[in-house]
Amino acid sequence: MGAGATFSVIGADVTITGDIVASADLHIDGTIEGDIRCASLVQGEGSAIHGAVTAESARLAGTVTGSITARELVILKSARIDGDVHYDALTIEQGAQVDGRFAPNGRQPLKSIDGGIAAAE
Repeated sequence: MGAGATFSVIGADVTITGDIVASADLHIDGTIEGDIRCASLVQGEGSAIHGAVTAESARLAGTVTGSITARELVILKSARIDGDVHYDALTIEQGAQVDGRFAPNGRQPLKSIDGGIAAAE
């Protein structure tokens, strides 16, 4: 596999308690009790995330309880979101439920994947 071809799947029968940091693309069908930071996230319909999500791109179909920060965000009709949403590009299917505030990424400082904030001198 090439460097950009990494893909990790968390199955429907898996529950993870703790934060996940992945440089790979991540597909979640199980339950996550913690924050997620990854390049690309695909969330299955039956999955649940209890924590903050930070990704370059995210396609959400399950339940998320926590804030979401993504450059490209797609919220599918089966999604149930309880938390604030920060985005550059946003698509929401009719029927999706979101309980939180929406704000473009430019309204908050973006943290890099390692947690640092770039400062101009």
